[in-house]
Amino acid sequence: MGGNEQAYVNEAFSSNWMSTVGPNINAFEEAFADTIGLPSVALSSGTAAIHLGLRLLGVGPGDEVLCPTLTFVATANPIRYLGAHPIFLDSERATWNVDPQILSDALSKKAAANRLPRALVVVHLFGQCADMDPILDICQRYEVPILEDAAEALGALYKGKPAGTFGSASAFSFNGNKIVTTTGGGMLVSPNAQWIAKARLWSQQAKDAGIAYQHTELGYNYRLSNVLAGIGRGQLEVLPLRVQQRRAVASRYREAFADLPGLSLMPQSANGLHTNWLSCFLIDEHTFGCSRDELIRQLALHAIESRPVWKPMHLQPLFRDCERHGGVVAEDLFARGICLPSSSSLSLEDQSSVIEAVRSATGAPLRRSAEFAPV
Repeated sequence: MGGNEQAYVNEAFSSNWMSTVGPNINAFEEAFADTIGLPSVALSSGTAAIHLGLRLLGVGPGDEVLCPTLTFVATANPIRYLGAHPIFLDSERATWNVDPQILSDALSKKAAANRLPRALVVVHLFGQCADMDPILDICQRYEVPILEDAAEALGALYKGKPAGTFGSASAFSFNGNKIVTTTGGGMLVSPNAQWIAKARLWSQQAKDAGIAYQHTELGYNYRLSNVLAGIGRGQLEVLPLRVQQRRAVASRYREAFADLPGLSLMPQSANGLHTNWLSCFLIDEHTFGCSRDELIRQLALHAIESRPVWKPMHLQPLFRDCERHGGVVAEDLFARGICLPSSSSLSLEDQSSVIEAVRSATGAPLRRSAEFAPV
């Protein structure tokens, strides 16, 4: 926590604004809009934001929606919520995000069959933006709107612009492990202020104006509470510090592992600022000395939690029958990718323990903790 979260939460308690209306919600949305530069509506989760964003784009039963295969399941599930069909696209190695060439080939085939998808969901993985310029050009050519899943990329930049400012609508997450948190929550943004007003209506059960509880449209219970919005206000105030802390963690790992062959940090694209929300590494088992799964087991023996990068959607039982384009790169990243402890509050001592455990797993000599401190 940054310090002011408790004060804003106390305001909610003292004023008795405890539910899904109140000053904190309004202030949080305004502060987020100032940060991103777009109208914003605070919701109960990033998944809810994706769901409403896709509905705003007109996605409905029988439609097809393009989606990266290398992502968390919450990216793809809302496509199914709306009765649409996800089509999965492979990653590029330069960013781990959707491959523009794969996207171009897929849209060319769809256009030839006179069945263009209703939308594309672009994911910015682990704190790094996708290569948006060619993606935007391709989608503009085929008139396919974009929803950005920026759940993992608040604070990231692409050519100087914030993640979440390129699509027709964009979703953010404030889950407990995100770079800033409301314990659980999300935000939907769009350059279309009328869309945000519509999403706000839908998020509150779509009650018509007037004193009666009348409903003309389908709505949802998706609004963020005033209490949690208070946490978000305090968290947003320290976003630049959180980005700095996450990047420092990744930098220490990279320096500490520089002499270890077969262990490489996720690429840091020259196109923008990678927040390193998670410090992700690729392992070459033959040169590193052990597999990704063996390293996870070795770290667990030291009570250190690590995990694979996301399992591609086309490998999930839930989506095994879905159409896909490519998948080899995503499968390789999943097979060799590991996420190391990355918390903003990770102490130098704890990070040194992680580093020593990784080095120990390969039989590499240990190094003094002072060597891992930031320069």
